[in-house]
Amino acid sequence: MLVSVPGSPATDQYASRRGRIFEERGNSDNDRQGLNYYPWWLNNLADDVTLEGAAMNGTARGAEAVLAIVVKARELYEFQDFSFTGDFGDKGFLEIYDASVLGEPMKAVVTVTRNAVGQAHELAVLHRPRNTMLLFCREMNKKFAGTPSPSTSSPTSPETTIPWGPTA
Repeated sequence: MLVSVPGSPATDQYASRRGRIFEERGNSDNDRQGLNYYPWWLNNLADDVTLEGAAMNGTARGAEAVLAIVVKARELYEFQDFSFTGDFGDKGFLEIYDASVLGEPMKAVVTVTRNAVGQAHELAVLHRPRNTMLLFCREMNKKFAGTPSPSTSSPTSPETTIPWGPTA
């Protein structure tokens, strides 16, 4: 179910990265139910895309930062079983899936808002239950701790770290 826009700068720039990610992980796009799903939006990120989530303090900005975060999150998931993927409204797309992090079950809802040219412009991720979201947050913090990224900086700060939440 890979959908991309051929010739799009975001698609062209990240398509080869996506292939390397899955080769390195040694897995396919199939979930435990045998469904073949890869998010179309991951290869179609707007340059000014933003990502927010309950596990984050702040907003990640820019295709490079968002891609890095999504790739690391997928590495933490022991599996992803999608129960729904589809459009909502004129510019929205929704994913709902079950996952597991270090043996703890979680559910996730991802909302994607498209810009005028159809690229993923705003992403929001809700993980639940809270205890697994906090575990996920701690694990993501370990992966990104101390990693400076100008693409997640605020207008008042020239450089910040990837915006992860509490570590306790």
